Amino acid sequence: MRLEYFQMIDRVLEIKLEDPSIRMEARVPTTSTVFEGHFPGYPLMPAVLLIETMAQTAGLLILARIAFARIPILAAVKSAKVRRQVSPGDTLIVEGRVLHEGSGFAIAKGAISVDEKSACEAELTYRILPFPDPKVRAELESVAAQVGLRLEALDHAR
Repeated sequence: MRLEYFQMIDRVLEIKLEDPSIRMEARVPTTSTVFEGHFPGYPLMPAVLLIETMAQTAGLLILARIAFARIPILAAVKSAKVRRQVSPGDTLIVEGRVLHEGSGFAIAKGAISVDEKSACEAELTYRILPFPDPKVRAELESVAAQVGLRLEALDHAR
């Protein structure tokens, strides 16, 4: 996890395109400038970054399901609940599940647990749009490969 660059996910643990669900791992860094102000002397992972972590996880699942043909953009967050604090050094298990796919949008559920205890969850709505530029698609494919989501493997799963 590189908080300052919004690279929230470290690796894919499991993906099921037919289900459709995904499990990923993210390790909260022990030091980050984010923690200097949130909170001084009592560092906590900001809730908005937990939501971003869930959004990236479910977004990668959506990208995989549509074979990187378009880009899912987070459009709404509903029913977000933070159930416990997340601290530097914690290992997050992040889950995403697509609940509904429609014409130009998708709805997913995201959840994060730490030490098998629920930390947060939310319902996430995405607009599914054309890529603004081929470079954006290439960059997302690169990020997906870095976390272990390989396009070749996805083609076999279809």
